[in-house]
Amino acid sequence: MQFIDLKKQYNILKEEIDKSISKVLDDSHYIGGLEVKQLAEELAQYCGVKHCLTCGNGTDALTIALRCLGVGKGDAVFVPTFTFFASAETVALEGATCIFVDVDPRTFNIDSVKLDKAISKVIKEGKLNPKCVIAVDLFGQPADFPTIRKVTDKYGLLIIEDGAQGFGGSIEGKKACSFGDISTTSFFPAKPLGCYGDGGAIFTDNDEYYALMSSLAVHGKGSYKYDNIRIGYNSRLDTIQAAILLPKLHAFDNYELRDRNKIAEKYKQLLEKEFITPYVPQGFISSWAQYTIILDNLEQRERIQARLKENGIPTMIYYPIPMHKQTAFSGYNFNVDDLKEAENLCDRVLSIPMHPYLDNETIEFIANSLIESK
Repeated sequence: MQFIDLKKQYNILKEEIDKSISKVLDDSHYIGGLEVKQLAEELAQYCGVKHCLTCGNGTDALTIALRCLGVGKGDAVFVPTFTFFASAETVALEGATCIFVDVDPRTFNIDSVKLDKAISKVIKEGKLNPKCVIAVDLFGQPADFPTIRKVTDKYGLLIIEDGAQGFGGSIEGKKACSFGDISTTSFFPAKPLGCYGDGGAIFTDNDEYYALMSSLAVHGKGSYKYDNIRIGYNSRLDTIQAAILLPKLHAFDNYELRDRNKIAEKYKQLLEKEFITPYVPQGFISSWAQYTIILDNLEQRERIQARLKENGIPTMIYYPIPMHKQTAFSGYNFNVDDLKEAENLCDRVLSIPMHPYLDNETIEFIANSLIESK
């Protein structure tokens, strides 16, 4: 059994993907081919934004977004402590200071009340300049952007939406990757929309941001390739990956997102009496990058994980260590006592197989095995 069955997906989309790749090989436009432009246009249309810029990976997308907003030394960037390392790593690489914020234990996303308190505390201390919030769409569910936006507007902060796991999610019909002043996503193979290597994208409605990020992504170029007007990066999505993503985007839009939600509902029906299953607020739709349940404690998780492994069922733990306890941030000492929800989740979360090609028999086998292992 696969945790995410990319092989099954490929077998279903094989004819379209192979044809798309073959066209790139025939055209021999491996960098900046027509497929890259087409993909950016379709992604922007899908997410309901004016501009989409594809790039090398999701980490680069965050880096370019932060650079575009002028984030640097002396700035405070507010980041959920329960997330993947890149959400914070990119801030530190720009010389800014991460201010970690606890999460809502139901949604796993940044807690807007605690965000407000953290911003207020930084302002009161007067040592850093509050600059922006990186709000993460964890496990496929958008963060509570309507509430977060009220907080950021109160203090005059900008929002970067880290939609690496959130592509396809929505709030009241508004799609993930459209909520930030700049939004980013990743096309790492295991993501809801993934390529066969690394890839990423950046989204914005702001014309000036788009022009600057387009320059930053290609060596700080100006009017043409050898006119370099600033120090930039080498972060381009290659044409073969764009060719792979196009048929996968169509499948995602046509049926994969729908089927992910059907599978999540089936899991909920089978598991909610025995475990704490994912909570999706009214008006929200998740793209289910992961299906993550909450167990009683670390010991129970270790026992269940071992028994599921014996049954051939793969599981994952996202995430065993919160950001404020990572070795790279070992000197972190801001508001540590107010980060306990994330610490608690790190000991109790368990993610089980989730992809749009799970059949009912397999779902029932996984659920029954979980219940029997309890």
